[in-house]
Amino acid sequence: MGIGASIFLIALGAIFAFAIDADLGWLNVNVVGWVLMLAGLVGLFTTLYFWNRRRTVVAAPVRERVVADPVVPVQDDRVVREEYREVRRPGRTV
Repeated sequence: MGIGASIFLIALGAIFAFAIDADLGWLNVNVVGWVLMLAGLVGLFTTLYFWNRRRTVVAAPVRERVVADPVVPVQDDRVVREEYREVRRPGRTV
């Protein structure tokens, strides 16, 4: 039950309990109103409880990972930081 339905049940129960003065003989309208208000309150508190529970943040365990250093080419005990690439343009087609 959502918040809107809970508030509707509370309002409807209040109308039955306080505003209607009817005598049906086999049905007490005041009791029906109180039951509807109680059901609306229970639904409202249940909805709010589950909404607040859903919004809690659970901290995930932190896992550390060691990453190996990138491989760097070595030439004559020197680290080579440049890379030479030859790029050829395609020939013209006529």
